[in-house]
Amino acid sequence: LFDEPLTVIDPHMKWELRTQLKQLHRQFGHTMIYVTHDQTEALTFAQKVVVMFEGRVVQMGTPEELFETPAHTFVGYFIGSPGMNFLDAQVRGDQALLPGGESVALGASYAALPGRVQIGIRPEHAHLAASGGLALSVRRVEDVGRHRLVRGEVAGKPLNVVLPEGAPLPAEPRVIFAPHKINVYADDWRVAPVGQGVA
Repeated sequence: LFDEPLTVIDPHMKWELRTQLKQLHRQFGHTMIYVTHDQTEALTFAQKVVVMFEGRVVQMGTPEELFETPAHTFVGYFIGSPGMNFLDAQVRGDQALLPGGESVALGASYAALPGRVQIGIRPEHAHLAASGGLALSVRRVEDVGRHRLVRGEVAGKPLNVVLPEGAPLPAEPRVIFAPHKINVYADDWRVAPVGQGVA
């Protein structure tokens, strides 16, 4: 139906369009709905983001809420580059027991959970040390400019860690999670800690 081949939109033109849309939104104050598959675009453009998975809304919130407390494992995986790390675990109170027998301290206490239970941690909220934490088998290290991305495995499962610029990579690295940044999921849905109501 087209005489000429379709051309890809210049990224600069796309940025200009987003800038103009934001100016119009500020000027008139009308609610605008912008549909995109580009997470970076969604997070930088929107005040509120709606994430859909398999035809269902799984979370609506600010970019910060989606990043820090994903309501569903899909949101955790989709938002962020790379996405959230997930490890199968048995959660008992304020501890998560991994299949290999190692435990991880959680920043809060949880009731007994049915179904498939996982803990989720952002690569930005994990750090490497020479002792403590969990043994990390490093598979590769990627230099991405302002930091390095360490891709490895914990208890046989893939795990990514952001290594700040200039930070050393230990010869036998251990990974330590920030307890209050760990999210707990049962059958893919985030679970609120005891005393915090519905997630």
